Amino acid sequence: MKRIKISTILFSAAFLCLTGCTALAVGGAAVGAGAGTYVYVQGELKTDYHHPFEKVWSACERVVADMRAIEVVPVKEIGKGRIDAIIEDEKVRISVEYKARNLTNVSVRVGTVGNRTASQRIHDKIAEQLS
Repeated sequence: MKRIKISTILFSAAFLCLTGCTALAVGGAAVGAGAGTYVYVQGELKTDYHHPFEKVWSACERVVADMRAIEVVPVKEIGKGRIDAIIEDEKVRISVEYKARNLTNVSVRVGTVGNRTASQRIHDKIAEQLS
């Protein structure tokens, strides 16, 4: 009986440690996004740009225009915005969100379930516009 209790306690402790490490790894990925890395979550490729919101928004608009998007629907509010469009026969959603004075998060989803390669290409074009 005592052995079962000890096993249960050890198993529970190991589970909590592993769960904590997973949360830390996910948190590390989110923190890493500010350092120029990309996070691909549920079909969206996200990253932070070290530029003001307005500059990033303008870059996103230029990218959509340069890629000859059709059915473009921009929705801009204070501190956040979204551009829905069709580029090369694929639905595209670019979401832009203010995080800090010179830090803006951009999320790109291409297609219904997401296309990482196509989203990366759009992010590359946004970064090019910002440089």
